[in-house]
Amino acid sequence: MSDAIVLQPVRAKSRSARKTGSVREKRVRNSEGRSVRVLSLDANSATFIEDLTEVFQRNVAKIRRKNRRLYGSADGPRAKK
Repeated sequence: MSDAIVLQPVRAKSRSARKTGSVREKRVRNSEGRSVRVLSLDANSATFIEDLTEVFQRNVAKIRRKNRRLYGSADGPRAKK
């Protein structure tokens, strides 16, 4: 007996499909002229807790990536003894 292998393309979720809730992303320029991302959410949304958690997780992930790039560790610089 031979087993048939069926390959099908895997579709990633589209960006618009992931955006459920009140989190909005806006790109603006800061005072130095650099492009920055501003995340905002609706305080009266039914999904406020989930949205707040999502924004917090995004912010933590961003800082951990930055720390890993700068210090070699996601936790940041080592404390001096």
